[in-house]
Amino acid sequence: MISSFPSSIISSLKYYVYIYSHPDTNEVFYVGKGKGNRVFAHLDDHSESEKASIIRALRTHGKEPKIEILIHGLDREESALKVEAAVIDLLGRDNITNVQKGYRSSTYGRLNIRQIISLYQRSPVEVSHKGIAIRINKQYYPTISAAELYDVTRSCWRIKLNRAQNAEYAFAVYDGIIYEVYQILAWYPGGYTFNSRLSNLDPTRKEFIGNIAPDAIRAQYLYKSISHYFKRGNANPVFYFHI
Repeated sequence: MISSFPSSIISSLKYYVYIYSHPDTNEVFYVGKGKGNRVFAHLDDHSESEKASIIRALRTHGKEPKIEILIHGLDREESALKVEAAVIDLLGRDNITNVQKGYRSSTYGRLNIRQIISLYQRSPVEVSHKGIAIRINKQYYPTISAAELYDVTRSCWRIKLNRAQNAEYAFAVYDGIIYEVYQILAWYPGGYTFNSRLSNLDPTRKEFIGNIAPDAIRAQYLYKSISHYFKRGNANPVFYFHI
């Protein structure tokens, strides 16, 4: 198996994006970017990572991973990072062994038409209902499922319960933009209700249960920006409206 590029072509390759896949099924299990001989580095990976385990399993059967260059000749590393992120988003991070999501995937990654418009248009909206905005910047990614978006928004937060209990709606906010609106039904101690991402009871934090807000409410707020409510430097993930 080829384990390095001829030195005469490396400068012409520049930055590139590559994939590793199963030789029999063509199922992609890793996406990467690099320059020079970076694409071959994983063949000598002796770690316990899932990617390295797959390569070792193939070799026990006398096989080698299929390695392909998706795009090459990129002058800037950032360009390769963005292509890598797009491929990871397309394949789905759960379907490959990459530990990290792609470079700035939440900004430049896979988005639906409404999301891309909201990202660049950033139409401001004034919140007229009693509500609580929950900024989920660290948990959000463009292909997040509806169920996961609900769970990362509702749990678990350090809040002022006497105020939160008066909120009608909870806004899931990423980068100042509202990506979903929930009608709050009740508040509980953190970890009290079933959650796909958390299981430990933490009474010092709180979580809510609720439903998707009525269509009229969603139409008013969904994909609109409330960035103007957040003062520069304010890192508090929770913001209250009219309560």
